[in-house]
Amino acid sequence: MSNPPPVRPMWPLYAAGFTTAFGAHGIAANLGVFSDDAVTSLLVLGGLLALYDGAEVLLKPLFGTLADRIGARPVLIGGLVAFAAASLVYVVADSPGWLWAARLGQGAAASAFSPSASALVARLNPAVKHGRAFGSYGFYKSIGYTLGPLLGGVLVWAGGLRLLFIVLALLGAAVAVWAGLAVPVVPPLPKTRQTVLDLVRRLAHPAFLGPTGALAAATAALSVGVGFLPVTGRQAGLGTIATGAAVSLLAAAAAVVQPRAGRALDDGRLSSRAGLTAGLAVTAAGLAAAMLPGLAGVLIAAALIGAGTGLITPLGFAALAASTPPERLGQTMGSAELGRELGDAGGPLLVAGIATVATLTYGFGALALLLAAGALLAAVHFRGGARARDA
Repeated sequence: MSNPPPVRPMWPLYAAGFTTAFGAHGIAANLGVFSDDAVTSLLVLGGLLALYDGAEVLLKPLFGTLADRIGARPVLIGGLVAFAAASLVYVVADSPGWLWAARLGQGAAASAFSPSASALVARLNPAVKHGRAFGSYGFYKSIGYTLGPLLGGVLVWAGGLRLLFIVLALLGAAVAVWAGLAVPVVPPLPKTRQTVLDLVRRLAHPAFLGPTGALAAATAALSVGVGFLPVTGRQAGLGTIATGAAVSLLAAAAAVVQPRAGRALDDGRLSSRAGLTAGLAVTAAGLAAAMLPGLAGVLIAAALIGAGTGLITPLGFAALAASTPPERLGQTMGSAELGRELGDAGGPLLVAGIATVATLTYGFGALALLLAAGALLAAVHFRGGARARDA
């Protein structure tokens, strides 16, 4: 049995996760506030926000497959270099038109290095350590989501949107150099020929659909919590400090729970299926709590949504890694990230659509029911599988 790899190669992967989260939320949270010259309407703002996620939806599976073919390390480093270069586009040009190109380039680059980092987390750690590894990776990604709006806002306030892009360019370049020095070469593994039908069968298997569906649901709830809990707070007469604290509580809860969930999985105290079921139930309870009026409802919702998504994320990725042939990890992680992006977009759209014809309370309730139904189906499937094994 081989010894676990040293911790040092993991740190650039954690930094890559932080970079994609910080880049996504740092700019998105400040575009509509500090860039009147570039964002002239809500339609323009929506387009700029969609560029990053749209590029990820289209390209993550492709780059994941490329990582399997040529190795995840060069795709990781190339994506980080491209992220730095795309950020420099706006730094050099500093014009509204080039902001679109820079944002599209950042999304495309993140599509390369994000699934590659996930694949390397799995390849560089033995299966018995996947829970801890993905828990730590998710922790640093959550830190990026938390600091993005806050630190991004400070940078834009101090030096405009251009300063934020300068910091992102330097961050991408620094992490690329770090990865080049610290991440070992992980050669692609030989693999049997795969037809399109083989791919469809593998991605349609419950071992892929279950964890990916849970990850998509968690991302949907997280996006809804970050986007709409402040709206609920303002409707209840709460100030910006209170609503900001609620969003920070959500991110902090997710960051705290993820490493602990990973350790529990590795130690055998929690199975991935039971943990995903519990995570969906806790997240659904958080969305239901968002229907309660006042500060108590907002804070309870933030804590439960953060804890539920923090439970789902490392267990979902560890389950995917455990059920995937090592030579197909990049493809699986890229496809799973696609599911998360669809949840990221679909959750807010569902809640906003229902809120338009009814109220935001009904929007929270609808998403809570969907996640509760998912938890119930997972629990029934879990019990059925257990009975089949005992028979």
